[in-house]
Amino acid sequence: MKKLELQILVFALFLSACTSTSTMNELPNITHPEWVKDASIYEVNIRQFTPEGTFKAFESHIPRLKELGVDILWLMPIHPIGEINRKGTLGSYYAVKDYREVNPEFGTNEDFQHLVDLIHQHDMKVIIDWVGNHSSWDNELTKSHPEWYLHDYKGDFIPPIGWDWSDVIVFDYEQKGLRDYMIESLKYWVEEFDIDGYRCDVAGYVPTDFWLQSRRSLESVKPVFMLAEWDDRAMHYAFDMSYAWELEETMHAIAKGNKNATALNAYIAKMINSTRLTEIKMTFTSNHDKNSWEGTVFDRFGLAAQNFAAFTYMVEGMPLIYSGQEVGLKQSLSFFEKDQIAWGDHPFNSLYARLNNLKKDNKALWNGEWGGRMLPLKTNKPEQVNVIFREKDGNKVVALFNASDKEVVFSVEDKVYSGEYKSFNGRNTVELTEDQQFTLGPWGYQIYTAK
Repeated sequence: MKKLELQILVFALFLSACTSTSTMNELPNITHPEWVKDASIYEVNIRQFTPEGTFKAFESHIPRLKELGVDILWLMPIHPIGEINRKGTLGSYYAVKDYREVNPEFGTNEDFQHLVDLIHQHDMKVIIDWVGNHSSWDNELTKSHPEWYLHDYKGDFIPPIGWDWSDVIVFDYEQKGLRDYMIESLKYWVEEFDIDGYRCDVAGYVPTDFWLQSRRSLESVKPVFMLAEWDDRAMHYAFDMSYAWELEETMHAIAKGNKNATALNAYIAKMINSTRLTEIKMTFTSNHDKNSWEGTVFDRFGLAAQNFAAFTYMVEGMPLIYSGQEVGLKQSLSFFEKDQIAWGDHPFNSLYARLNNLKKDNKALWNGEWGGRMLPLKTNKPEQVNVIFREKDGNKVVALFNASDKEVVFSVEDKVYSGEYKSFNGRNTVELTEDQQFTLGPWGYQIYTAK
């Protein structure tokens, strides 16, 4: 039996053993929406995006984000925030008080609908953050259905174990009523507001068979895009995309001098050997968790920030831009207070726009089955350099990265790329030969494309 077939069988048996409500007949055949093929994604922090922190105020940024080249706008949770055990003045977006209302700080239902319509008018898609594992202490469900929550030995509600999440309490997905309520709530926003899918918070903390049920139910309304905050291939039986946490951690370790280029080649090899091309990973150097709790990209990556930003576009996966990252966000945004993004111009804005255009223009960089597999090429400086080759329908990309703070002169031993290419950095046409030597400055990179 082939390795992939064995993995699928083991996963199916696991689902069968875990729940009597899920059978193999319930496994949906996940088909990515066509518009996913060359998309990039942008995470929107409504609270911090504008002085007003509202849906209406955010609308003025839609044309700019369209020009930036992003395709999917992921809105952090839009729901009312709990007040009991609230953290800070404004509380955490992830302490949901009502799953079928919008946060009045952001606006009204009508404001949200207008925003969704405007995003669609600009030929972009919108997904919203969904917090299925836990709710606020004062969610109405605590009164109407206390049995839908986990309880301690005293019969009290309990926060998630192992985290400082004292402002939320955990659901019990053994309760069929909870599952039905959550699925109907997920359908509500698709049916009533025409959103295009969800980013699901700590998706691995919720039973996988629930997500399978949810996906099937949502697909009965319209094709949707589902992003799991989890780094596990089992998620891809219900989700279009999962997090590339391991990639970000590897890049961070290299930037800090704790690992070298061989770690990235090992990651690439692992992805090729253990995943299907259809299993899209979200690649990133920042998101709301990284920015608020671990620092900006400049704190975490230093002078390598631009190098690794480009790297996230060259590996398989869909690249993410976090709010303000395109203007060189140099602040760790407060999570529980108002802390507006300082907007302005920055070289990253042009960089991300060009990378988004390159991704759309070259099929080798497309997502999922529409793109080409990433092949790590051997060099004579394996501890210092990463070279990625991708090809699809005659479209080619050769991307070279110096994973160190020292200049490097090197050659590529795998001879698969000879020919005429366009230089991303130089914006000129060059001829790449098999015996060519390359030079990259500290944390330097070069991208060559051909069609």
